[in-house]
Amino acid sequence: MDEQTRPDASGRQPEPASPAGSAPLPQPTRPSAPARVPAPAPLPVLAAPGGPLERLVADGARTVGSGAVWAVGDARGTRGRGSTGALGQGPYARQEMGPETLFDLASVTKIVALWPCVGALRQVGRLPLDRPLGSYWPAAAGQPVGGVTVRQLLTHTAGMPLRTNFEALYGRDRAAVLAGVVAAPLHRPAGTAVEYTDRAAVLLGHLVESLAGAPLDELAARQVWRPLGMADTCFGPLGPADTARTAPTEYDRAAGAHLRGVVHDPSARLLGGVSGNAGAFSTARDLERFLTALLDPPGALDWAGPWTAESLCEQTGGLTPARGLSWLCAPGTDPAGGTFVHYGFTGTGIWLSRRLGRWALLLTNKVHYGRELQPLTDLRNAFRRAVFG
Repeated sequence: MDEQTRPDASGRQPEPASPAGSAPLPQPTRPSAPARVPAPAPLPVLAAPGGPLERLVADGARTVGSGAVWAVGDARGTRGRGSTGALGQGPYARQEMGPETLFDLASVTKIVALWPCVGALRQVGRLPLDRPLGSYWPAAAGQPVGGVTVRQLLTHTAGMPLRTNFEALYGRDRAAVLAGVVAAPLHRPAGTAVEYTDRAAVLLGHLVESLAGAPLDELAARQVWRPLGMADTCFGPLGPADTARTAPTEYDRAAGAHLRGVVHDPSARLLGGVSGNAGAFSTARDLERFLTALLDPPGALDWAGPWTAESLCEQTGGLTPARGLSWLCAPGTDPAGGTFVHYGFTGTGIWLSRRLGRWALLLTNKVHYGRELQPLTDLRNAFRRAVFG
């Protein structure tokens, strides 16, 4: 489950399927000159205390009905940050949100955990983007996904089923669920439409673990989180001390309480909390380190420079919505403008532009209060316009 499957995130209309077979994904689009838009203000001006971003987020969060934490920066680091509102309702109303608040990242996990691990494997030549999975991964040989490529998984053009529904289809055993994902028939021929599905990330996470010989949480910690000093970032479930500073998500009938420190996404929860599609928790301060590193990679992240450059350009060849590798071209922008985003269903979002040399994050736990999405979409769009134009 992810909000990018909903109209507010992309506004997409499904593309018609080809009559049969798998269409090759068009080659990455060469960026054209972006349409002229007003240049955004300098980050120190936007992020000044009492300045435009502080007012925008405070007003927008009141409309959304949740608290929020935000930050903006560039290759030199964080240029401004702020927070507003309480951790939640009821007993959580006594805690204020801040840069040390832990958030269930939901599908931002795809960027903070899975995408870097794919890039690291690609950097050392162990994960080809354009070879069919079945040609080098025994688990996929002879299966419907055997003709799909990693590039198609990353761009959501693999034609996989749109719904997860794992427990009803495959039961509760992790191995059985992953086997079911590999064996599931395609929803449509690969390469013919952009259709966001969590199954792509679950399958890709399974592939990464198989090739690397280690669980995704260990790989992400080794490749990304520890080198960047992201001490707060991990997969759940969280221990008591971390749970006490975590923003709660939705009420869970089975638990009889709001989920807190336990992943909200039911598919990731079924898989034990560690999955390519969701499951990671992090703070604004850790995400600031991560986004800064994508613009100025340290030596320990030798995959980051080439992989970020390759990923942050349109890879869907004119299919809509335009996507890079894992990242979405920010709704309301020209893909040639180079502003990319990823959202999480719980209310999280991160943006990155190599062209402008800027990043931004806006973290909420909107799902704690309800699933009405339009106010949060409006806030996200206004925040993006202010920072990136």
